[in-house]
Amino acid sequence: MKNMENQLIIPTAEPFLFTAGKTGCVLVHGFTGTPKEMRLMGEALHHKSLSVLGVRLAGHATFPKDLVHTTWMDWLASVEDGIHMLANICEEVFIAGLSLGGMLSLVAASRYPILKGAIAMSAPFSIGNDWRLKIAKPLSLVYPYVRKGESETRDPTTAKEHIDYPVYPLRAVAELNDFTKILHQSLSKIKIPVLLINSKTDQTVPLWQAEKIKEGITSAKVESLIIEESGHVITEDFAREQVFEAAFQFIQKNSQK
Repeated sequence: MKNMENQLIIPTAEPFLFTAGKTGCVLVHGFTGTPKEMRLMGEALHHKSLSVLGVRLAGHATFPKDLVHTTWMDWLASVEDGIHMLANICEEVFIAGLSLGGMLSLVAASRYPILKGAIAMSAPFSIGNDWRLKIAKPLSLVYPYVRKGESETRDPTTAKEHIDYPVYPLRAVAELNDFTKILHQSLSKIKIPVLLINSKTDQTVPLWQAEKIKEGITSAKVESLIIEESGHVITEDFAREQVFEAAFQFIQKNSQK
């Protein structure tokens, strides 16, 4: 990539496109994250002759204030853009997402018939029942940001290189909470194969949430993979190669090409 002075997107956190075969996969990053957390997965799938598009969700990879002004519909529109773009160069399109990206992938699976399969990694069913979530939107006018805790990524190399916002915009947290309701309504409408990948040691999304998602998908085939030695961002942690291989095998198995 040519040097771009004064670019708004955080350097190395840009969206990416790797072209190869006629089967492609849209990759969707997580809440407050960036396409960079999906890039290693993109490179791995591209190495196996898949075309890959890593989208940038609206309000992400720039400044936290940008996320304050986005809604879950903006995030879903970013994913829809990616699906349409990849469909222009591929005959088959799959989707895979991490955390919020996993939620978006599942909702997309219920809405866009062009998709052939969906992979949801570390996807939450709920973000909790804290009473403050109910008043998060008005509360955000007084407390706009909540600072994050320590990273739970176990691999020190990728943890050091990880890029995300250092804070959670409270207004966006309220949107994320609203989006869980959309997810719940969407699960029973999914008709395409689904792969759920979760870590046993994920401190953000416990395994029971994956079970709730699986229970909600009543009209499609669902596979599950539980990994170890990883935190929430499984695409950048010690078991990432296992994750990438499982994703490739799922795509290959459900591809008609």
